[in-house]
Amino acid sequence: MKNIFSITIIAILFSSCASMPSQQEMSKEIAGYQLPKTPDDNQAMVYVVRPSGIGSLVRFNVFLDDRKDDSEMGWTRGGQHIYFYVQPGTHTISSKAENWDEIKVTAKSGSVVYIRQDPSMGFIMARNSLVKIDEIEGKYHVMKTSQGEVIKTEK
Repeated sequence: MKNIFSITIIAILFSSCASMPSQQEMSKEIAGYQLPKTPDDNQAMVYVVRPSGIGSLVRFNVFLDDRKDDSEMGWTRGGQHIYFYVQPGTHTISSKAENWDEIKVTAKSGSVVYIRQDPSMGFIMARNSLVKIDEIEGKYHVMKTSQGEVIKTEK
């Protein structure tokens, strides 16, 4: 039984470490793809993507502008994404797993900001870090992931 568990863990780790396609390959795959939700001209949108399957059982809670309960926008598990609208300007996006991480983004009217949650091994459960990514990679991950739990789309 112990060997089966070890083999399963190793298989999961190797499958989670698959290399990303090139920018050209991603561009071809997303050609003609429309995002599930887009912003109006007077607002912006944030997509938070978590393409990795590492730590899939641990949810990564996402907060807008502070870490208070009423600022939680939703959460992801492995292979999921969420979205929410923001007013144009500078915002702080925070993500909670075993740790907190945050990133400042500046959103312009009608624009979409993409943030990737990267999981890593923690002491008790998965840890996370946030990285701003470009439109090609962002759309690619939205297309390849399912929707996570969106609590609200506006603060």
